[in-house]
Amino acid sequence: MPEVTTPYATGTPCWVDLMAKDQQAALDFYRDLFGWQGKPDPAEFGGYAVCELDGKATAGIGPAMAPEGMPEPPTVWTNYLATSDAQATQEAVVSAGGTVLVPAMDVGDLGRMLVAADPQGAVFGVWQPGEFSGAQVANEAGALTWNELHTSDVPAATAFYGEVFGIDIGPMDGADSYWELRVGGRSVGGVTLLANDPPGTPAHWLAYFAVDDVDSTVDALVRRGGTVLAPPFDMMAGRMTVVADPQGAPFAMIKPQPL
Repeated sequence: MPEVTTPYATGTPCWVDLMAKDQQAALDFYRDLFGWQGKPDPAEFGGYAVCELDGKATAGIGPAMAPEGMPEPPTVWTNYLATSDAQATQEAVVSAGGTVLVPAMDVGDLGRMLVAADPQGAVFGVWQPGEFSGAQVANEAGALTWNELHTSDVPAATAFYGEVFGIDIGPMDGADSYWELRVGGRSVGGVTLLANDPPGTPAHWLAYFAVDDVDSTVDALVRRGGTVLAPPFDMMAGRMTVVADPQGAPFAMIKPQPL
């Protein structure tokens, strides 16, 4: 199993989580689909559940909660980018034209977090590690394997994420109208044009989870009440699909091409 044992460099996707209206239903769904094991923390800690794959933290699922007088947040996966200083990153987000949605705050001794949106409206999280660095397993069936920004303005995204995180965005070799997110010269994610999404889709980040067999996993997802948004298809990186869980949270699944 590709276990993550070193700290995530600033700008690298390091965690994903889901705030679900029915947390237990979400835990049951992803347990059956990916083999995750997780249970809610005590209520005094917000009831958040860290899901594990073979004993390694892979994603979080919490109960959806809205501040008093605010609308309930959408049921979506939030992609987190690593930082060494959440407060400084928050200030950089504002300086670069982004919007802070949840200000930097401590999460016990585990670390500090915030949630923001880039100038095109794509929402992302930021994680400063304390005792917890992020996902402990990646690029394995059932684990996170790719994070993708869908944007209407690639040059603007390049400027924003470069200023805030030092991320470089450049064309991916062999791909038409697709870009790589690079941290320290290493590819850590992708960027695609929002025009490729259904009309009206807002800018967003999309989490990809690896699977051993895309088609059979899609069949299992549908049997459990999920929805297929883009049927399985072959592309340069492997065979993939875009789906939504029974509560409407979209995500992608991919069987990567062997390296």
